[in-house]
Amino acid sequence: MSKVAIVTGGSRGIGAAISIALKNAGYSVAANYAGNDEAAAKFKAETGIPVYKWSVADYDACAAGISRVEADLGPVAVLVNNAGITRDAMFHKMTPAQWKEVIDTNLSGVFNMTHPAWNGMRERKFGRVITISSINGQKGQAGQANYSAAKAGDIGFSKALAQEGARAGITVNVICPGYIATEMVKAIDEKVLNERIIPQIPVGRLGEPEEIARCVVFLASDEAGFITGSTITANGGQYFV
Repeated sequence: MSKVAIVTGGSRGIGAAISIALKNAGYSVAANYAGNDEAAAKFKAETGIPVYKWSVADYDACAAGISRVEADLGPVAVLVNNAGITRDAMFHKMTPAQWKEVIDTNLSGVFNMTHPAWNGMRERKFGRVITISSINGQKGQAGQANYSAAKAGDIGFSKALAQEGARAGITVNVICPGYIATEMVKAIDEKVLNERIIPQIPVGRLGEPEEIARCVVFLASDEAGFITGSTITANGGQYFV
């Protein structure tokens, strides 16, 4: 029986690439999504990967969603916390709502998903928790105090939880992508992209979603059992840690 993996934000962008890569690696994948029914339906039709709708910002919805996935597919062995949003603004203009919305999804969402899955992983003595943070959680970014704080928090959360999970056979790791060629990044003005962003990347190009997905497949594997509490920095050399 194949291991079950949940990917939050798993029907678009980096999440879609992760879902597909895990399926191709032999996992039974459930792709969570928050609101875009049309994109989720298209993704399911094209890939055959089942989709499940709930907001990671809602703890009870996460617990119920995980229970639904486990009833349909089996116990969750791999959790990929990928869902994230941006509400960018310079700090002097940032509203409490913009702060809260990003923290609730990008940081509390990681707790909300991991907590209901944790005890089952401990009981089964196996688990993989992989959280997609960001280069901006490592170095910060003007106009993203909320996003940078949440993504930095994801790293701290994972380092602490890795110490708790180690003896139970659970690894907890983070991937910090740089600029990846998703719809969101490709929507940036071409002049800004070519003159301001790509020149900062030593390899001279954007990353591909599939490159992040390959990192996830490795960390999810049995072969990665000695790696925990680690951060894989996948940014083309833009920022060294």
